Amino acid sequence: MSVELIIRIINKAATLGVTKVKFSGGEPLVRKDFEEMLARLPKLRNVSATTNGVLLSKRAKGLKASGLDRVNISLDTLDPDSYAGICQCNRNVHQQVLDGVHAAVEAGLTPIKLNMVMMEGINSGELNDMISFVKKFDGNVILQIIEPMDFSNDGLLMEMDIITKELESRATSVIERKMHRRKKYMVDGAEIELVKPIDNSVFCANCNRLRVTSDGKLKPCLLRNDNLVDVSHASASELEALFHKAMKNREPFYKGKLQEVSI
Repeated sequence: MSVELIIRIINKAATLGVTKVKFSGGEPLVRKDFEEMLARLPKLRNVSATTNGVLLSKRAKGLKASGLDRVNISLDTLDPDSYAGICQCNRNVHQQVLDGVHAAVEAGLTPIKLNMVMMEGINSGELNDMISFVKKFDGNVILQIIEPMDFSNDGLLMEMDIITKELESRATSVIERKMHRRKKYMVDGAEIELVKPIDNSVFCANCNRLRVTSDGKLKPCLLRNDNLVDVSHASASELEALFHKAMKNREPFYKGKLQEVSI
């Protein structure tokens, strides 16, 4: 999408009550016009981005100056060889990501969330190491363990219930967030959050997000692609009606289970 279309969509969203925007991907930092885009945003309560961190170290200060509040950084492992295997890249790329984490902390793009997918036999033994790594940043970095949506690696994926039980047994306190009813665990001075959108009626029932696809379609549900609303050629005057159409298309993905959920 062009910068003009993105700004037009976000401007309209802001007039309709949206206060938080996150740029994800793909990889938003491959756009050389990302700082320009950030500088042109309307006033919002929070602007964040999800990044692999590879290009972050050289741009963190500029991103902050342009209006970015914080970042999520994908980091599944602290081992450079494991990272190279997961990402199919040179092992030196891992250091670039670590440099990006430090640069983001220094620039004030905090609290940073480290997005980690735990995989059996690859990084399943790294939870303690990752907790120790996060702890070094004195609350500026949060570990976020995310349930994967790609089922092609089925044999490698750890059961989220196993991770949940371990965190529950070690946590000194547990906080339930309003958003999605996510739980945050305080373990050894580090904050750990679990994100479980798959087959999770509680997550679904408490969803308040509207996504925009890379080709300019409003996406009311993370797990559905049959109710998208195309805004790629919409004028500013047409956008409001299309936003309302997208909201009317919102339907709980796990609607059959929601009778059991207290909202």
